[in-house]
Amino acid sequence: MTRVLVVEDDAQLARALAINLRARTYEVDSAPDGASALRLAADKSPDVVVLDLGLPDMDGVDVIRGLRGWSRVPVLVLSARTGSEDKIRALDAGADDYMTKPFSMDELMARLRAATRRTEETLPTPYASHLVTTDEFTVDLVAKRVRRADRDVRLTPTEWHLLEILISHPGVLVSQRRLLQEVWGPSYSRKTNYLRVYMAQLRRKLEVDPSHPRYLITQPGMGYRFEA
Repeated sequence: MTRVLVVEDDAQLARALAINLRARTYEVDSAPDGASALRLAADKSPDVVVLDLGLPDMDGVDVIRGLRGWSRVPVLVLSARTGSEDKIRALDAGADDYMTKPFSMDELMARLRAATRRTEETLPTPYASHLVTTDEFTVDLVAKRVRRADRDVRLTPTEWHLLEILISHPGVLVSQRRLLQEVWGPSYSRKTNYLRVYMAQLRRKLEVDPSHPRYLITQPGMGYRFEA
């Protein structure tokens, strides 16, 4: 099911959008300001963001820039600003589409579908090679084997699953929620302490200096990524 984050400070409009989206089988989260939007985006990993530019705490363009620092989620701007300069600023910051208010719900739905289709077509593909080599260790994704200093590194099934997800998409931030759901299941989506414990174990086994990791990187409050 497609998850939409609606960022809109007009409570009546936000409620109307949520009702219409849910009626069309979307999952919906709502944020009334930019700070809440960035927190929810990191926590909920939406498939698309519908964003108003006129927010009470920051400009919507700054929200786009904040998202683009770690996420490729499609951003559809829905704004009362009709000037070409506003559109250019939003698109240059990383927005994927721009609609002006008032708007047609049918057109909004069509643009949401188009945005999610583009995402499906451009998702990063897993590592082309089954063998991933760094200066410190080598991972064989097919044999499920890790070697460091010419010795096999023993990983638990949970440690392996975490490493496999991260190492298959180098340089891509994987959210805490997604890792928890994929490794432990949907009911563990908020158990971030699990991630801290297991990532610390992986670093002790693979990193030269676990307290200053080179390969298994934390993006505080958001997720983790593997840097080759």
